Amino acid sequence: MVWPAARVPREQSDKPLPGFKLAYPMLSADGTATGFSGVTLGRAHVYRAIDDAICVHGSRHSCPSRWCDCGFYCFSDAGAARDLACEPDYRGAVLLEVAVSGRYRRYERGLRYSRQRVRTVELGRCECGRSASVLSDSGTGSLGWRKLLPICSTCVGDRPVLTADGFGRLSGGTITVTAAPTAAGPVAPLPGLAGTESLVGAESPGAVAVLGAELALLQARLDEVQQRLDDLTRTRESDEQEG
Repeated sequence: MVWPAARVPREQSDKPLPGFKLAYPMLSADGTATGFSGVTLGRAHVYRAIDDAICVHGSRHSCPSRWCDCGFYCFSDAGAARDLACEPDYRGAVLLEVAVSGRYRRYERGLRYSRQRVRTVELGRCECGRSASVLSDSGTGSLGWRKLLPICSTCVGDRPVLTADGFGRLSGGTITVTAAPTAAGPVAPLPGLAGTESLVGAESPGAVAVLGAELALLQARLDEVQQRLDDLTRTRESDEQEG
């Protein structure tokens, strides 16, 4: 994530600095370790819960370089990262809270830096809009790593999943994995339509009225057909008697 802002001289802090970023959760091919991949720069590179930045362009210079866009990136506040997660390209990403250390450079909305420790992982929302609670194989990934997808308990079905606690343990036990907080708002299931309930039922008087009208129309058409059959039968019998 490169933000258009003037660069300033390189800085270094003796104490870790807080930061927030989006990433895709990853599971190793043998299922023994977890990691993360970037959502923009460095998508092909998987980093661990505690890791040092490398130049994804293959250069051997130290990160972050003044002449390169390499290094880890983060926002200064969680709200900016959550806003980015609303874009369709990033809906499957999780929110990381990180502790930034080593060399860093400031940008308008955050930092570009050399070393980080992931402290917490927030799973965000399932594709259906509910808060995700587990991680499932997305069907994509990179060499040696499978990309995981946050999913809710309703949509998971019989898929094999990795629990939040399981992901934390495979990360080395140094991070906490949580579900996104469910905020009250205008988006909520309609009363009487939750689960697998039928749209036609005691809670749906409008649908019942429509169905009743359709049945009445069908009955009227059947009565009309029966009347025509009776008329044809009487006409035939009259013709036979006259003949």
